[in-house]
Amino acid sequence: MINICIMKYIFITGGVVSSLGKGLTSGALGALLEQRGLTTRIQKFDPYLNVDPGTMSPFQHGEVYVLDDGAETDLDLGHYERFTSGKLSRFNNLTSGQIYESVIRKERRGDYLGKTVQVIPHVTNEIKDRIHAAGEGVNVLITEIGGTIGDIEGLPFTEAMRQFASEVGKANVLFIHMTLLPSLKAAGELKTKPTQQSVAKLREIGIQPDILVCRTEQPITKEIREKLSLFCSVPKEAVIEEMDVKHSIYELPHMLKKEGLDRLVTRFLGLDAPAPKQDEWEEVVHRLLNPKHKVRIGMVGKYMDLQDSYLSVNESLVHGGIRNDCEVEVVYLDAEDIEKDGPEAHLQNLHGVLVPGGFGDRGTEGKVMASKYARDNHLPYFGLCLGMQIAVIDFARNVLGLEKANSEEFDPQTPDPVIHIMDDQKSVEDKGATMRLGACPCALKKGSAAYLAYEKDEVSERHRHRFEFNNAYRDQLESAGLLVTGTNPERDLVEIVEVKNHPWYVGVQFHPEFQSKPNKAHPLFASFIEASLNRKLANSPEKTAVDPTTE
Repeated sequence: MINICIMKYIFITGGVVSSLGKGLTSGALGALLEQRGLTTRIQKFDPYLNVDPGTMSPFQHGEVYVLDDGAETDLDLGHYERFTSGKLSRFNNLTSGQIYESVIRKERRGDYLGKTVQVIPHVTNEIKDRIHAAGEGVNVLITEIGGTIGDIEGLPFTEAMRQFASEVGKANVLFIHMTLLPSLKAAGELKTKPTQQSVAKLREIGIQPDILVCRTEQPITKEIREKLSLFCSVPKEAVIEEMDVKHSIYELPHMLKKEGLDRLVTRFLGLDAPAPKQDEWEEVVHRLLNPKHKVRIGMVGKYMDLQDSYLSVNESLVHGGIRNDCEVEVVYLDAEDIEKDGPEAHLQNLHGVLVPGGFGDRGTEGKVMASKYARDNHLPYFGLCLGMQIAVIDFARNVLGLEKANSEEFDPQTPDPVIHIMDDQKSVEDKGATMRLGACPCALKKGSAAYLAYEKDEVSERHRHRFEFNNAYRDQLESAGLLVTGTNPERDLVEIVEVKNHPWYVGVQFHPEFQSKPNKAHPLFASFIEASLNRKLANSPEKTAVDPTTE
């Protein structure tokens, strides 16, 4: 490992339009630097005034990504953890809401000794303090600034960046600016003016970008690179082309490597970090693009038109496919359609069914129907958080005969609350950061599907829920064949259930999708895809069960 005494800092900003892919680019850059032997950490600064995204609608924000320490964060932190090796904490996602909350709290305590509290220096100092704290213990800290340059709410962040660079020395700071090069069909060429104007806005703040990463639908010509270099004052080699990847986001590190981004970064920052002989990401992409098999997995949810709501689940299914040399076709199924049409109309041609986490009662009955269908037809089933609770409700109703069994979340008056609110949640009134959140231990029952997947006696998984398996029904459910195979050893909470004598039927109270990587698929996702593939092979002329290659 390379030992660097002086911390290096990279700031990634975006211009022209939003949704340029700064989070993916940050993650890909972190992956490339790690391949060079550097330790990295990535953080996200979000200008919105929410304290965190935990209470925001999926339609507004997409998935809420949960960290080990229980922080509810931006979905980009999922990209950071999937692309790099380190685990992040609540200090790696900072919002304007957190900053102002902290500043006001200090003012109320009298920490500012009666001074007038202002954006400069008090807000900017708060931001700079977070940069210093987040970078401890690594060689390079990458900070993505959410939003678009010029947005009024982002100005305190960019001003803090300018001050920070001056204080630690420009030799230790690198500014990367992502922009869009739009292509006008009538003109038949890429347009550079929006990028020029975006860079001009940065210069007004006092920041000169060192590298331009240009999102484009067409290759950047030599002439365009020269024009951007001239008007934006960056070297021609520092104009980086980033086209849409053809197949998978995991192609991005290799694409940026071919553009020389990691070489430029290490050179500009004075890092002696040679490129590796082998490209790990090229191998990941090779396995992804050259599968030996294919399976269809039905995902039953209620935000099917907004797939960012299930981003980590989608990626974890891909990872499970890579692990099994298998392409995973995800069929997105609206639970309400299953309620209307019946499960057979939507599930009969699938090789596995997954019910992800969620809140609220809309589509619940469709999910219960999907669980029953998978259980009755020996179709591999994977329930995540709510999906596990759905499995319990289905089993209680359709095997135990408790016809009105339900969760207290959906029916507070149910006579058989097989899922009930946790004791420590009964008095909670605030919505934000009050659920059971973060990593908790889970002891596994030997011989279970979960144990065979993990190959461990105990694991740690991340949670996000208020409702829990009701232990009052545990003996009754287990006697009927719903086995408890994972429990929290500290509180005896049920964490994993499995159906007896079923090829693969697993429900987990936690969110394994938050700990899966393309080069290291989560064991449960790998096992689920393996079971789904075996289901397909058993019903096809090819009768050979899959033997996935080792990592």
